[in-house]
Amino acid sequence: MQAVILAGGLGTRMRPITETIPKPMITVAGKPFLQHQLELLRGAGIAKVLLLVAYLGEQIREYFGDGAKFGCKISYSFEPAPLGTGGALKNAEAQLQDDFVLVNGDTYLGIDYRALGKEFAEVDCSALIVAYEKATAAPQDIPANLLPNNLGVNLGGVVTAYRKRNPDGLSHIDAGVVVLKKEIMAGLRAGAKCSLEEEIYPSLIAKGEMRAWVTHEPFYDMGSPAGLAALEEKLK
Repeated sequence: MQAVILAGGLGTRMRPITETIPKPMITVAGKPFLQHQLELLRGAGIAKVLLLVAYLGEQIREYFGDGAKFGCKISYSFEPAPLGTGGALKNAEAQLQDDFVLVNGDTYLGIDYRALGKEFAEVDCSALIVAYEKATAAPQDIPANLLPNNLGVNLGGVVTAYRKRNPDGLSHIDAGVVVLKKEIMAGLRAGAKCSLEEEIYPSLIAKGEMRAWVTHEPFYDMGSPAGLAALEEKLK
């Protein structure tokens, strides 16, 4: 499977660090965060990676190159201007495989990516999103436990809602990883801004085309000082 990593954000929550380096290049446990992600994916047998870059993206390409010294094959898609998550994917459409796993460039999630890809191949859906379910007995200092729910999932594993602003009635959290079919972008206009979460996901949910892959493995968002500190503790 191909991994596509969203690595073009401005990293505003991490200023002043991100005034001179892109967020995925912030050092965590002795190496750039993006290197930890690549090693995690490579360990799951995913060695083909497409990086969606924008802000200070040349620094990323200069460091990682074609990926050979990191045991993977890396290609790049540069946004000419901020296009949002959906727009960035549309911009890279020619480089996408028919199915791919999309990973947030500031989220670390240590799950079984092989099992995730296997389930996507077996179920009939356009999107399989990793949904974190808070364990009732889990300690409250795990970063993912402090976030509000934003996903609704029914007993059959079908996603019924995705809301960032109103957690009432929702049961899970988007963990920053989703497997997608390339065909979902067919109707998007090239060069236009588009949000996966606010424009594409609602359409898939309405058609019953998004399913959840539930995990109790917490994820770490290094896009904030608190998240970065927690991830440093985990990876050191």
